[in-house]
Amino acid sequence: MGAEQPETIAAIVAAHRAGTLTPAQTIARTYQRIRDHNDPAIFISLRDEKDAIAEAERLATKDAANLPLYGVPVAVKDNIDALGFPTTAACPAFSTTPTHDSTAVARLRAAGAIIIGKTNLDQFATGLVGVRSPYGIPKNSIRDDLIPGGSSSGSAVAVGAGLVPLSLGTDTAGSGRVPAMLNNIIGLKPSLGMISNAGLVPACRTLDCISVFALTVDDAALALSVMAGPDPADPFSRDRPLGALTPFQAGLRLGVPRNGQLIFFGDKKSETAYADALKRWTALGARLLEFDLEPFYETARLLYEGPWVAERYLVIKDLLASAPDTIHPVTREITAAGARLTAADTFSALYRLQGLRKIAERTFANIDALVLPTAPTAYTTAQVVANPIELNSRLGTYTNFVNLLDLCGLAVPASMRSDGIPFGITLLAPAGDDALLASIGRVFHADTKLSLGANGTAPAPLPSLPASSGDEIPIAVVGAHLSGMVLNGELKALDAELIEATRTAPDYKLYALKTTPPKPGMLRVEAGKGASIELEIWSLSPSAFGKFVNAIPSPMAIGTVRLADGRSVKGFLVEPEVLGDARDITAYGGWRAYMKEAATK
Repeated sequence: MGAEQPETIAAIVAAHRAGTLTPAQTIARTYQRIRDHNDPAIFISLRDEKDAIAEAERLATKDAANLPLYGVPVAVKDNIDALGFPTTAACPAFSTTPTHDSTAVARLRAAGAIIIGKTNLDQFATGLVGVRSPYGIPKNSIRDDLIPGGSSSGSAVAVGAGLVPLSLGTDTAGSGRVPAMLNNIIGLKPSLGMISNAGLVPACRTLDCISVFALTVDDAALALSVMAGPDPADPFSRDRPLGALTPFQAGLRLGVPRNGQLIFFGDKKSETAYADALKRWTALGARLLEFDLEPFYETARLLYEGPWVAERYLVIKDLLASAPDTIHPVTREITAAGARLTAADTFSALYRLQGLRKIAERTFANIDALVLPTAPTAYTTAQVVANPIELNSRLGTYTNFVNLLDLCGLAVPASMRSDGIPFGITLLAPAGDDALLASIGRVFHADTKLSLGANGTAPAPLPSLPASSGDEIPIAVVGAHLSGMVLNGELKALDAELIEATRTAPDYKLYALKTTPPKPGMLRVEAGKGASIELEIWSLSPSAFGKFVNAIPSPMAIGTVRLADGRSVKGFLVEPEVLGDARDITAYGGWRAYMKEAATK
């Protein structure tokens, strides 16, 4: 696995677009690495190699510039539906055969990703250890004797070992963060509802989210941008615009627990590693401000001592009644307790949680993000097998409260301890601040200069981002306001500046409206069912932006437009009810091409 080979998503896609490596070669390399790694416990099911290579070869007919994940091999946790694979949730008796992709997987495929297999997990995503599966225990990619971390064990190991550069996990109580730390990789836990859960076997439906494992923060943020967006098929989906990565902000305020509140269970090496991570933040220019962690600990206790265990029980109650022996004994013990909870227990816990959420809101009033250990310590497989419930609970010390409080999180490697055990920190912020966490986390990770995952690959220099333009607001235009078009003067009259010409993600349709002057209407459609549409991004001052938007006539509207490179920006969309007599001009790829042809008729 030489460092000369592209390992990250960014490097792989760049090589594919440049023609120095084909998607088929990348997929073949992935399968060879899986064979060489020789750990049958990582994947529950693996796609036929010839079939995957054939799909990679078919990508050659598509426009690589419009596919942000062009030819990227991806592994998917086996509680998320992917067409062509059974969904087991690591319980053979529960296995189902999906008739279509989960929404998250469908969006990955539409962006050019190739799904190569379904990964092992703690059964029904119940656990943070990765040892509760009838399909075996995946070997930790850093040290064989360590637990891989759970519940997303196979997905984390697959990325850590360099088998794939991207995998999907899930995160209800830390399952996308603890295994990230233990395998020296990035674990991105998005805001609840940002990625659709349609096609996910639930653990706790009100708290579940699909998560991302990658080797770099930029890679993880790109994958999130591809999957993010509302979905009518998921009642818990939310329309949460995902901002762009920005330069490291001056005066960053990071919350750290008050003296004496941190818990490491006697692990001095972890305690030292956390202190060193805080010194790194200070050196980067962040200000460290103390906060009271105790309300967060109290919230964490609610997760397994409160009524949310009943949500886990709901998922498998029929199997518990008909075939209890098919369920892992530890999973069975934890989940069966959910049957004894009452409605009164539930409301009592909800009332307390609401109070704790208000305390958390006040905490963030003067703090941009919290920085905590991802986990207080690490354990060997032998230790966890001997004491499965207590040690699992310890690993959730800094993770169990996050979804209950509606926070987003980013787990980032911080250091490699002297005993060869990786240590990581997690950044936490209120829902919707995913881009902020990625923007600061990428700088911290690059500053550690740690190798990526387990294979010794040195990180590439951190890509630069566009310089901040102060208070200027970008807006995407697709029609009559384009350069040289009939209404472009409206932008210039407001001193707007052209930033760039680019394209949307391949999720839009364009219609010629019956207006005077002629205008197009752009509508977002289901992932992969539209096309990539040409547009321009202009920059306006806040007052000019307000004037411009206020003057926009119906049926035009301003919404969030997803770009081909994964960014999101405000831009022109159309009210769908006016499209009945409009002409679908999507095939032209943009308003200019359509108008050019119309002028010749």
